[in-house]
Amino acid sequence: MGANKKVIKMQKMGLVPYLRRSWSLYFMLMLPMAFFIVFRYVPMTNVVMAFKNYNMFQGVWSTGNPVCPYPETGVHMAACGHWVGFEWFQRAFASRDFWFALRNTLWLNLLDLVVGFPAPIILALILNELIFRTFKKFTQTVIYLPHFLSWIIVSSMASRLFAPTTGVVNLFLVQNFGVGPIDFLMDKANWVGTYVMFGVWKEMGWGTIIYLAAITGINPELYEAAEVDGAGRWRKLWHITLPGIRPTIIVLLIMNIGRILGIEFDRPYTMMNTMVMEVADVLSTLVYRLGIRSFQFSLTTAIGLFQSVVCVIFLVSANALAKRFGERGIW
Repeated sequence: MGANKKVIKMQKMGLVPYLRRSWSLYFMLMLPMAFFIVFRYVPMTNVVMAFKNYNMFQGVWSTGNPVCPYPETGVHMAACGHWVGFEWFQRAFASRDFWFALRNTLWLNLLDLVVGFPAPIILALILNELIFRTFKKFTQTVIYLPHFLSWIIVSSMASRLFAPTTGVVNLFLVQNFGVGPIDFLMDKANWVGTYVMFGVWKEMGWGTIIYLAAITGINPELYEAAEVDGAGRWRKLWHITLPGIRPTIIVLLIMNIGRILGIEFDRPYTMMNTMVMEVADVLSTLVYRLGIRSFQFSLTTAIGLFQSVVCVIFLVSANALAKRFGERGIW
Protein backbone atom coordinates (compact mmCIF):
# COMPACT_ATOMS: atom_id res chain seq x y z
CA MET A 1 0.00 0.00 0.00
CA GLY A 2 2.82 2.42 0.85
CA ALA A 3 4.51 1.87 -2.52
CA ASN A 4 1.22 2.46 -4.37
CA LYS A 5 0.71 5.75 -2.51
CA LYS A 6 4.21 6.88 -3.49
CA VAL A 7 3.53 6.05 -7.15
CA ILE A 8 0.24 7.98 -7.09
CA LYS A 9 1.96 10.89 -5.36
CA MET A 10 4.75 10.91 -7.96
CA GLN A 11 2.21 10.88 -10.80
CA LYS A 12 0.35 13.84 -9.31
CA MET A 13 3.55 15.79 -8.58
CA GLY A 14 5.37 14.96 -11.81
CA LEU A 15 8.61 13.05 -12.30
CA VAL A 16 11.04 15.99 -12.33
CA PRO A 17 9.68 17.71 -9.16
CA TYR A 18 9.58 14.33 -7.43
CA LEU A 19 13.22 13.60 -8.27
CA ARG A 20 14.25 17.10 -7.12
CA ARG A 21 12.54 16.45 -3.81
CA SER A 22 13.81 12.89 -3.29
CA TRP A 23 17.19 12.99 -5.05
CA SER A 24 19.08 12.31 -1.81
CA LEU A 25 17.40 8.90 -1.40
CA TYR A 26 18.35 7.82 -4.92
CA PHE A 27 21.86 9.21 -4.45
CA MET A 28 22.35 7.04 -1.36
CA LEU A 29 21.20 4.02 -3.36
CA MET A 30 24.04 4.54 -5.83
CA LEU A 31 26.71 3.18 -3.47
CA PRO A 32 25.08 -0.23 -2.78
CA MET A 33 24.10 -0.49 -6.45
CA ALA A 34 27.70 0.19 -7.47
CA PHE A 35 28.90 -2.43 -4.98
CA PHE A 36 26.63 -5.12 -6.42
CA ILE A 37 27.47 -4.21 -10.01
CA VAL A 38 31.25 -4.19 -9.48
CA PHE A 39 31.62 -7.09 -7.05
CA ARG A 40 28.64 -9.28 -7.95
CA TYR A 41 27.46 -8.83 -11.53
CA VAL A 42 30.71 -8.00 -13.36
CA PRO A 43 32.48 -11.12 -11.99
CA MET A 44 29.59 -13.20 -13.36
CA THR A 45 30.99 -12.63 -16.84
CA ASN A 46 33.86 -14.96 -15.93
CA VAL A 47 31.52 -17.96 -16.11
CA VAL A 48 32.62 -18.18 -19.75
CA MET A 49 35.54 -20.17 -18.31
CA ALA A 50 33.13 -23.10 -18.12
CA PHE A 51 32.89 -23.10 -21.92
CA LYS A 52 36.58 -22.51 -22.73
CA ASN A 53 39.95 -24.17 -22.32
CA TYR A 54 40.93 -21.46 -19.85
CA ASN A 55 44.57 -20.47 -19.48
CA MET A 56 45.41 -18.21 -16.53
CA PHE A 57 48.27 -16.50 -18.39
CA GLN A 58 46.08 -15.53 -21.35
CA GLY A 59 43.05 -14.37 -19.38
CA VAL A 60 39.38 -15.19 -19.51
CA TRP A 61 38.63 -13.44 -22.79
CA SER A 62 41.54 -14.81 -24.78
CA THR A 63 40.63 -15.85 -28.34
CA GLY A 64 43.02 -18.80 -28.16
CA ASN A 65 45.94 -20.05 -30.19
CA PRO A 66 45.15 -20.19 -33.91
CA VAL A 67 47.40 -23.26 -34.36
CA CYS A 68 45.71 -25.21 -31.59
CA PRO A 69 45.27 -28.83 -32.79
CA TYR A 70 41.97 -29.29 -30.97
CA PRO A 71 39.46 -30.65 -31.90
CA GLU A 72 41.22 -32.51 -34.70
CA THR A 73 43.50 -34.38 -32.33
CA GLY A 74 41.20 -34.31 -29.32
CA VAL A 75 43.96 -32.88 -27.13
CA HIS A 76 43.99 -29.48 -25.42
CA MET A 77 47.16 -27.44 -25.60
CA ALA A 78 48.08 -25.63 -22.38
CA ALA A 79 48.29 -22.27 -24.14
CA CYS A 80 45.16 -22.71 -26.23
CA GLY A 81 42.21 -20.75 -24.78
CA HIS A 82 39.61 -21.77 -27.36
CA TRP A 83 35.90 -22.46 -26.88
CA VAL A 84 35.01 -26.08 -26.08
CA GLY A 85 31.26 -25.86 -25.64
CA PHE A 86 29.85 -28.20 -22.98
CA GLU A 87 32.91 -30.43 -22.78
CA TRP A 88 33.72 -29.52 -19.16
CA PHE A 89 30.14 -30.27 -18.13
CA GLN A 90 30.40 -33.66 -19.83
CA ARG A 91 33.65 -34.38 -17.99
CA ALA A 92 32.09 -33.39 -14.68
CA PHE A 93 29.01 -35.57 -15.25
CA ALA A 94 31.26 -38.48 -16.24
CA SER A 95 33.24 -38.21 -13.00
CA ARG A 96 32.36 -40.52 -10.12
CA ASP A 97 33.71 -37.98 -7.62
CA PHE A 98 31.23 -35.39 -8.89
CA TRP A 99 28.23 -37.68 -8.31
CA PHE A 100 29.48 -38.65 -4.85
CA ALA A 101 29.90 -34.96 -3.97
CA LEU A 102 26.46 -34.14 -5.40
CA ARG A 103 24.86 -36.95 -3.38
CA ASN A 104 26.58 -35.85 -0.18
CA THR A 105 25.62 -32.21 -0.75
CA LEU A 106 21.95 -33.05 -1.23
CA TRP A 107 21.92 -35.47 1.71
CA LEU A 108 23.63 -33.14 4.22
CA ASN A 109 21.55 -30.13 3.15
CA LEU A 110 18.35 -32.17 3.36
CA LEU A 111 19.24 -33.24 6.89
CA ASP A 112 20.02 -29.63 7.79
CA LEU A 113 16.62 -28.62 6.41
CA VAL A 114 14.66 -31.35 8.20
CA VAL A 115 16.48 -31.11 11.54
CA GLY A 116 17.80 -27.57 11.59
CA PHE A 117 14.93 -25.58 10.09
CA PRO A 118 12.27 -26.37 12.77
CA ALA A 119 14.76 -25.92 15.64
CA PRO A 120 14.77 -22.08 15.80
CA ILE A 121 10.98 -22.02 15.41
CA ILE A 122 10.49 -24.34 18.37
CA LEU A 123 13.06 -22.44 20.43
CA ALA A 124 11.46 -19.07 19.63
CA LEU A 125 8.04 -20.39 20.69
CA ILE A 126 9.48 -21.67 23.97
CA LEU A 127 11.33 -18.42 24.72
CA ASN A 128 8.21 -16.41 23.94
CA GLU A 129 6.35 -18.30 26.67
CA LEU A 130 8.94 -17.58 29.38
CA ILE A 131 7.76 -15.24 32.12
CA PHE A 132 11.10 -14.31 33.71
CA ARG A 133 12.57 -11.69 31.35
CA THR A 134 16.06 -11.83 32.88
CA PHE A 135 16.36 -15.56 32.29
CA LYS A 136 14.90 -15.12 28.81
CA LYS A 137 17.49 -12.49 27.82
CA PHE A 138 20.32 -14.55 29.28
CA THR A 139 19.18 -17.62 27.35
CA GLN A 140 18.92 -15.64 24.10
CA THR A 141 22.44 -14.33 24.54
CA VAL A 142 23.88 -17.77 25.23
CA ILE A 143 22.20 -19.49 22.28
CA TYR A 144 23.03 -16.94 19.59
CA LEU A 145 26.70 -16.43 20.52
CA PRO A 146 27.83 -19.64 18.67
CA HIS A 147 26.77 -17.97 15.41
CA PHE A 148 29.79 -15.67 15.70
CA LEU A 149 32.28 -18.54 16.07
CA SER A 150 34.11 -19.63 12.94
CA TRP A 151 33.92 -23.26 11.87
CA ILE A 152 37.65 -23.56 12.59
CA ILE A 153 36.89 -23.01 16.27
CA VAL A 154 33.80 -25.21 16.20
CA SER A 155 35.65 -28.10 14.55
CA SER A 156 38.42 -27.79 17.15
CA MET A 157 35.78 -27.98 19.88
CA ALA A 158 34.30 -31.06 18.19
CA SER A 159 37.67 -32.82 18.15
CA ARG A 160 38.21 -32.04 21.85
CA LEU A 161 34.71 -33.12 22.86
CA PHE A 162 34.34 -36.25 20.74
CA ALA A 163 37.87 -37.68 20.49
CA PRO A 164 37.68 -41.49 20.94
CA THR A 165 40.06 -41.76 23.92
CA THR A 166 40.57 -38.25 25.29
CA GLY A 167 37.27 -36.56 24.37
CA VAL A 168 35.16 -35.18 27.21
CA VAL A 169 31.98 -36.90 25.99
CA ASN A 170 33.57 -40.34 25.64
CA LEU A 171 35.30 -40.06 29.01
CA PHE A 172 31.96 -39.19 30.60
CA LEU A 173 30.18 -42.11 28.91
CA VAL A 174 32.87 -44.61 29.85
CA GLN A 175 33.26 -43.53 33.47
CA ASN A 176 29.58 -43.07 34.30
CA PHE A 177 27.68 -45.50 32.08
CA GLY A 178 30.30 -47.97 30.92
CA VAL A 179 29.38 -47.18 27.32
CA GLY A 180 31.83 -46.51 24.54
CA PRO A 181 34.08 -45.13 23.49
CA ILE A 182 31.95 -44.04 20.54
CA ASP A 183 33.76 -42.96 17.38
CA PHE A 184 31.83 -39.79 16.60
CA LEU A 185 34.26 -38.33 14.05
CA MET A 186 35.66 -41.41 12.29
CA ASP A 187 32.53 -43.50 11.79
CA LYS A 188 30.55 -42.35 8.75
CA ALA A 189 27.05 -42.50 10.26
CA ASN A 190 28.19 -40.88 13.52
CA TRP A 191 30.04 -38.18 11.60
CA VAL A 192 26.88 -37.21 9.70
CA GLY A 193 24.94 -36.93 12.96
CA THR A 194 27.72 -34.87 14.58
CA TYR A 195 27.89 -32.61 11.52
CA VAL A 196 24.15 -31.91 11.59
CA MET A 197 23.96 -31.41 15.37
CA PHE A 198 26.82 -28.91 15.39
CA GLY A 199 25.14 -27.00 12.57
CA VAL A 200 21.91 -26.83 14.56
CA TRP A 201 23.77 -25.72 17.70
CA LYS A 202 25.67 -23.01 15.86
CA GLU A 203 22.84 -21.42 13.88
CA MET A 204 19.73 -22.18 15.93
CA GLY A 205 20.03 -19.09 18.15
CA TRP A 206 20.54 -16.72 15.24
CA GLY A 207 17.42 -17.97 13.49
CA THR A 208 15.50 -17.64 16.75
CA ILE A 209 16.04 -13.87 16.68
CA ILE A 210 14.16 -13.62 13.39
CA TYR A 211 11.17 -15.57 14.66
CA LEU A 212 11.06 -13.69 17.96
CA ALA A 213 10.99 -10.44 15.99
CA ALA A 214 8.10 -11.82 13.92
CA ILE A 215 6.23 -12.82 17.10
CA THR A 216 6.53 -9.29 18.52
CA GLY A 217 4.70 -8.03 15.43
CA ILE A 218 1.56 -10.00 16.30
CA ASN A 219 -1.27 -7.84 17.63
CA PRO A 220 -1.52 -8.37 21.46
CA GLU A 221 -5.27 -7.84 21.27
CA LEU A 222 -5.57 -11.24 19.60
CA TYR A 223 -4.14 -12.92 22.69
CA GLU A 224 -6.42 -10.89 24.95
CA ALA A 225 -9.47 -11.88 22.94
CA ALA A 226 -8.37 -15.53 23.03
CA GLU A 227 -8.03 -15.39 26.82
CA VAL A 228 -11.54 -13.97 27.10
CA ASP A 229 -12.77 -16.93 25.06
CA GLY A 230 -11.01 -19.30 27.46
CA ALA A 231 -8.06 -20.28 25.26
CA GLY A 232 -5.02 -21.67 27.05
CA ARG A 233 -1.36 -21.40 26.08
CA TRP A 234 -1.46 -24.22 23.56
CA ARG A 235 -4.56 -22.84 21.87
CA LYS A 236 -3.03 -19.37 21.61
CA LEU A 237 0.20 -20.88 20.31
CA TRP A 238 -1.55 -22.95 17.66
CA HIS A 239 -4.20 -20.48 16.51
CA ILE A 240 -2.43 -17.10 16.93
CA THR A 241 1.37 -17.36 17.22
CA LEU A 242 2.03 -19.91 14.50
CA PRO A 243 -0.32 -18.30 11.93
CA GLY A 244 1.21 -14.93 12.82
CA ILE A 245 4.74 -16.02 11.95
CA ARG A 246 3.74 -18.25 9.03
CA PRO A 247 4.79 -15.68 6.35
CA THR A 248 8.26 -15.49 7.92
CA ILE A 249 8.48 -19.29 8.05
CA ILE A 250 7.50 -19.58 4.39
CA VAL A 251 10.05 -16.98 3.21
CA LEU A 252 12.90 -18.58 5.15
CA LEU A 253 11.84 -22.05 3.98
CA ILE A 254 11.92 -20.91 0.35
CA MET A 255 15.40 -19.45 0.84
CA ASN A 256 16.62 -22.66 2.46
CA ILE A 257 15.20 -24.77 -0.36
CA GLY A 258 16.95 -22.46 -2.83
CA ARG A 259 20.25 -23.33 -1.17
CA ILE A 260 19.61 -27.08 -1.18
CA LEU A 261 22.49 -27.65 -3.64
CA GLY A 262 24.69 -24.85 -2.33
CA ILE A 263 26.87 -25.63 0.66
CA GLU A 264 29.47 -23.62 2.52
CA PHE A 265 33.08 -24.66 2.25
CA ASP A 266 34.48 -24.20 5.75
CA ARG A 267 31.99 -26.37 7.63
CA PRO A 268 32.55 -29.72 5.83
CA TYR A 269 36.21 -28.99 5.10
CA THR A 270 37.16 -28.38 8.73
CA MET A 271 35.13 -31.31 10.09
CA MET A 272 36.04 -33.94 7.49
CA ASN A 273 38.88 -36.45 7.67
CA THR A 274 40.16 -39.22 5.44
CA MET A 275 38.01 -41.85 7.16
CA VAL A 276 34.71 -40.15 6.26
CA MET A 277 35.52 -38.71 2.84
CA GLU A 278 32.88 -40.93 1.27
CA VAL A 279 30.10 -39.02 3.08
CA ALA A 280 31.87 -35.69 3.79
CA ASP A 281 33.16 -34.70 0.35
CA VAL A 282 30.69 -32.13 -1.05
CA LEU A 283 30.64 -29.90 -4.10
CA SER A 284 32.43 -26.99 -2.40
CA THR A 285 35.31 -29.19 -1.23
CA LEU A 286 35.44 -30.89 -4.64
CA VAL A 287 35.71 -27.47 -6.33
CA TYR A 288 38.51 -26.51 -3.94
CA ARG A 289 40.39 -29.76 -4.55
CA LEU A 290 40.09 -29.63 -8.33
CA GLY A 291 40.22 -25.88 -8.90
CA ILE A 292 42.60 -24.43 -6.31
CA ARG A 293 44.89 -27.41 -5.75
CA SER A 294 44.80 -29.00 -9.22
CA PHE A 295 44.34 -25.81 -11.30
CA GLN A 296 41.39 -27.22 -13.26
CA PHE A 297 39.60 -23.87 -13.32
CA SER A 298 37.33 -24.53 -16.29
CA LEU A 299 36.10 -27.82 -14.85
CA THR A 300 35.33 -26.33 -11.44
CA THR A 301 33.65 -23.31 -13.04
CA ALA A 302 31.37 -25.70 -14.90
CA ILE A 303 30.54 -27.49 -11.62
CA GLY A 304 29.87 -24.18 -9.87
CA LEU A 305 27.65 -22.96 -12.72
CA PHE A 306 25.65 -26.19 -12.66
CA GLN A 307 25.27 -25.80 -8.90
CA SER A 308 24.03 -22.20 -9.21
CA VAL A 309 21.55 -22.99 -11.98
CA VAL A 310 20.01 -25.85 -9.99
CA CYS A 311 19.76 -23.62 -6.89
CA VAL A 312 17.89 -20.98 -8.93
CA ILE A 313 15.51 -23.64 -10.24
CA PHE A 314 14.79 -24.84 -6.70
CA LEU A 315 14.28 -21.26 -5.51
CA VAL A 316 11.86 -20.35 -8.29
CA SER A 317 9.97 -23.62 -7.94
CA ALA A 318 9.60 -23.26 -4.17
CA ASN A 319 8.41 -19.67 -4.55
CA ALA A 320 5.86 -20.65 -7.22
CA LEU A 321 4.62 -23.52 -5.05
CA ALA A 322 4.20 -21.21 -2.06
CA LYS A 323 2.17 -18.74 -4.14
CA ARG A 324 0.02 -21.54 -5.45
CA PHE A 325 -0.97 -22.38 -1.87
CA GLY A 326 -1.88 -18.77 -1.14
CA GLU A 327 1.34 -17.54 0.47
CA ARG A 328 3.14 -14.34 -0.51
CA GLY A 329 6.49 -15.87 -1.37
CA ILE A 330 9.64 -13.82 -1.91
CA TRP A 331 8.52 -11.88 -4.97
